[in-house]
Order: sequence, then C-alpha cells, then structure tokens
Amino acid sequence: MSPTLNQDSDSEHPIVAWVGILAVLLAIVLIVWARFEVHGTRDLEAALSQSHPRPAAARPKPSPEADKAKGNTDVDDAVAAGRWATGFAR
Repeated sequence: MSPTLNQDSDSEHPIVAWVGILAVLLAIVLIVWARFEVHGTRDLEAALSQSHPRPAAARPKPSPEADKAKGNTDVDDAVAAGRWATGFAR
C-alpha cells in the first residue's frame, strides 16, 4: 500500500468541514423560507403589533370557581377513566 492511503481516521479535510457547515446553513435558510411560504407573516406581525399587556392590577384574578363553571364533563370523565386505567385512582 502506498503511504497516501494510510491516513489518520481522526483527520478531516477542511473542504469537507466547510461543505458541512454550508449545508447546515443552507438547511436553516430553506426551513425559514418554507415557514414564510406556508404560514406567511401575518401571525408574526400580529404578535409584534400587540400592545403591552395590562398591568397586574387591571387583570382579573383567577378563581377556582370560574374554572369549575366552564368545565367540560366529557374531559373530566376521560381524565378519571385514564387515572383508573393507569392505577392512579384515588
């Protein structure tokens, strides 16, 4: 065998390294471009144009009663059934 075929397995040619870096950067650019093509920019514009959230004093306080009032019995039954099936029933 010639000495040129006996290279260290740990060494990597610089061109291969740069091609890998460029491939990753190209993939990132293509993913971002596809996101804009599929979803558009309306959601980003809406998120950026919203005003600042209300101060804490102006926000209504959460209450457990409000959560119970709008509860869904189908979801509650499914959660209870899942707990029973997994052995976490009380």
